[in-house]
Amino acid sequence: MANAPAARHTLEVLTLLARHTEPLPAGAIARELGLPRSTTYHLLAVLRDHGFVTHLEEERRYGLGVAAFELGSAYQRQAPLQRIARPLLGRLVDSTTHNAHLAVLHGRDVLYVIEERAPGRPLLVTDVGVRLPASLTASGLAMLAELPPAQVRALFPHKDSLVQRDGHGPTTVSELRRELTAVRARGYAVEDDSVSAGLSSVARAVVDHTGHPVAGVALTFPRDEVDETERKRLVAAVGRVAATLTARIGGVR
Repeated sequence: MANAPAARHTLEVLTLLARHTEPLPAGAIARELGLPRSTTYHLLAVLRDHGFVTHLEEERRYGLGVAAFELGSAYQRQAPLQRIARPLLGRLVDSTTHNAHLAVLHGRDVLYVIEERAPGRPLLVTDVGVRLPASLTASGLAMLAELPPAQVRALFPHKDSLVQRDGHGPTTVSELRRELTAVRARGYAVEDDSVSAGLSSVARAVVDHTGHPVAGVALTFPRDEVDETERKRLVAAVGRVAATLTARIGGVR
């Protein structure tokens, strides 16, 4: 890639646009990437001509185009992350005897894409295709903790953006920020009773080559059956799966 600066800059532009929730002015793109304005405008023009970028003329901003959406849809159809993750989650269930999940962020929610159930364990409200508020789940908190603070603020601009479930979950944006700080300091996310009474979950994020969270790996277990020593073992097991997935998709830690 060092011998192909134009290709590198093109990918950097697309990655930058993908990580922002709103379209960006060309000047902001140039500043964030450290590119000359002339180079930035040239890259944006080429990307616009091929449908990967849309120019919002009235706002003088650039956002992702239809071709970028089609590329993302093709990724979802091929589902490489799920293909890689499924056997890993199966082995995680076998080694821990607890239910395992893979979830992705979808706005303020998590969307469950893999559910591996352990025999004899309690039925869960989570299942493939189910969405839950990210701020209530261990998977969601693990992924939110990996996002830039500005993106978290954009997702949760005020307390009305937050959802409680049976009195559980952060009630203010400040409380959510404190929880995410604790997740980063701890190295993993934890949830007790927020989704289902009597059940707890631990989770770690899977990140791509930019450090962006692409998924969360979690285990769910009966809270009263797992002591502190066993919980540490479960956290370590989840961490190994998340690290393996991160490595296999070319991510960085």
